[in-house]
Amino acid sequence: MKLPKNLEKIILFDVHKIRKDFPILSRMVNNKPLIYFDNGATTQKPQQVIDALIKYYTVQNANIHRGVHRMSQDVTDEYENARITVQKHIGAKQEHEIIFTSGTTDSINFIATAFGKKYVNAGDEIVVSEMEHHSNILPWQQLCEEKNAVLKVIPITDSGELCMDEYKKLLSAKTKLIAITHVSNTLGTVNPVKEMIAIAHSKNIPVLVDGAQSIPHIKVDVQDLDADFYCFSGHKVYAPTGVGILYGKEEWLNKLPNYQVGGGTIKTVSFDKSEYAESPLRFEAGTPNIEGGIGLAVALDYINVLGLENIATYEHELLGYATEKLSAIDNLRIIGTAKEKASVISFVVDGIHPLDLGMLLDAQGIAVRTGHHCTQPLMAHYQIPGTVRASFSFYNTKEEIDVFANAIVKSIKRINQK
Repeated sequence: MKLPKNLEKIILFDVHKIRKDFPILSRMVNNKPLIYFDNGATTQKPQQVIDALIKYYTVQNANIHRGVHRMSQDVTDEYENARITVQKHIGAKQEHEIIFTSGTTDSINFIATAFGKKYVNAGDEIVVSEMEHHSNILPWQQLCEEKNAVLKVIPITDSGELCMDEYKKLLSAKTKLIAITHVSNTLGTVNPVKEMIAIAHSKNIPVLVDGAQSIPHIKVDVQDLDADFYCFSGHKVYAPTGVGILYGKEEWLNKLPNYQVGGGTIKTVSFDKSEYAESPLRFEAGTPNIEGGIGLAVALDYINVLGLENIATYEHELLGYATEKLSAIDNLRIIGTAKEKASVISFVVDGIHPLDLGMLLDAQGIAVRTGHHCTQPLMAHYQIPGTVRASFSFYNTKEEIDVFANAIVKSIKRINQK
């Protein structure tokens, strides 16, 4: 008998079985079982990714692209296959539209430098939003200072959603680029980037999307979005640190100057004139994080086996459950109540500094993030010093959320008794 689709998903997505793939989840912290709710900062790695790193350094370690010996050729093939895995995962048209970087921050700086150098002049405007991570503010701010350009900011509502009418008003003939987060790392808000890109393109304005927080949680198709540039980090999506992706439309990559130059970026070099390679090699100077790229492909394969639709459904259940549990706690206020959210909850408790609460939760084995989360302008909007942020993954459970909610209540009582 064929099972109903919803029951099929429940059977296939066995969180307790999945947790066994992540060795770190079995450790103790402060004599308590680890509850890891800091996935927005970095995700834990499945054994499959760990094994890929061990394999690389045990039997594969060689440099890529330039070696004629067997090990170099084999690992070059695996690294370039990883590029194809990323291409397919995000729906890019061509594999040479995938550039390996060190992470989202590096990818954004790449475009701020290369695009800004060629296309931004005095009086031009760059548009970002009030909810951006510092990594999607500072490169543009620096560019504007260098070029005497202007940084424009899309405001947000108190629920944590973009003011779309104001967004439309900001766009003008002076707007050279829009840089927008797909999912807020602090609020969990899922922004309507497809609609925003369509509006921008109607005025011939390119768009860069910061996908650091979206890739782990939702299916991304860069061709469907029609994004000009899309960035993400491996370590946010169960892969190693120090590796990331810049997707760029072929037409844009062909027009951009080099971001960095050096070994691997050239066809020929002479003291008179050097000729550079085509994308992607033209943008990948020096020896890359080879094992990181291979590990990223393994991580993407891992989540594709689980199914992004299954992951999104399960994490949405966790978000709803946690929201209900935390909303029932006296004097606790959730920051960011957008209709469309990923599995992130930021909150404050009246009269208690987030750092104090975070430390007491850590004493109970619960890892959360406290502070401004690299979104200080966002904290200024809400007139708060910071929040406690719990960010969930598909390996988290409702039982962990129960422990978390009880630990918050216990911590609040302890602080108030002092």
